[in-house]
Amino acid sequence: MMILGTGPAGLTAAIYAARANLNPVVVEGNEPGGQLTLTTEVENFPGFPDGIMGPELMESMRKQAEKFGATFVRGWVSSVDLSQRPFQVVVDEQTTYVSETLIVSTGASAKMLGIPGESDLLGRGVSTCATCDGFFFRNKPIVVVGGGDSAMEEATFLTKFASEVTIVHRRNELRASKVMQDRARNNPKIKWVLNVTPVSVQSESGKVSGLEVRDNETGETRVIPTEGVFVAIGHQPNTGFLNGQVKLDAVGYIQTIGTTTATSVEGVFACGDVMDSHYRQAITAAGSGCKAAMDVEKFLEGSAFQDWAQLAETLA
Repeated sequence: MMILGTGPAGLTAAIYAARANLNPVVVEGNEPGGQLTLTTEVENFPGFPDGIMGPELMESMRKQAEKFGATFVRGWVSSVDLSQRPFQVVVDEQTTYVSETLIVSTGASAKMLGIPGESDLLGRGVSTCATCDGFFFRNKPIVVVGGGDSAMEEATFLTKFASEVTIVHRRNELRASKVMQDRARNNPKIKWVLNVTPVSVQSESGKVSGLEVRDNETGETRVIPTEGVFVAIGHQPNTGFLNGQVKLDAVGYIQTIGTTTATSVEGVFACGDVMDSHYRQAITAAGSGCKAAMDVEKFLEGSAFQDWAQLAETLA
């Protein structure tokens, strides 16, 4: 069997599959570990009361999978052929692997602003996850960039920690639903800077000190003082390589059948952020990775998913 991706979902699937003697081959990409490798201290993963660095957590999970017999392959998945089993997986456009089953755990990438200072300060004041990093900004000013529901939700959540939260959006109108807008507007700790374009993330001593913005009407620039910039302009699931062979939702997330990790293609399973647009947490991804490995084991035993085609018809 093969597992594509080595975030918390893929590595947990590898641990469970290896312990079940399924001899998993894991394609880890050129940036192994998923989004947690971009995170500094992780304080909400169970079992680490003093927290743990994101890269350290991912390396420990990888070693655990290796201990039980998982094999790791470095490279990008160029394409897959899911038209028949065994499936074909092409890595780096040159090496083809075959597998009777496939777990897709390639995650979702946060959309970034693409402005100077943003990538350099990721994990040092720039974040894409309020739930993950909000605690580190207790009693500090924070900026949230975005105008959709996720931006309103993150800004509201961050008011639990921050001294104030400033929502920055490029238009005068927000894309968020009215109920989410009202909730944010009625929060006294939230301020608004609208109709501006972020220009750069400013820093002092290697940490975020402000967000430079340009007024869309006057063209004038100014700096909003802040110690944290949370980018909340959406996520993009990493499903392009599937080339439409698996049913996706309107945004591009893989659809799964009922409470299982089974997809529209018999023998293909999905777990983690590539199929979860709602929670996007390391622990929920890990849990779904466990489910995927157990689903694969049952599938190979022939004790589940006998009516796969009928089940797949339940997908939108």
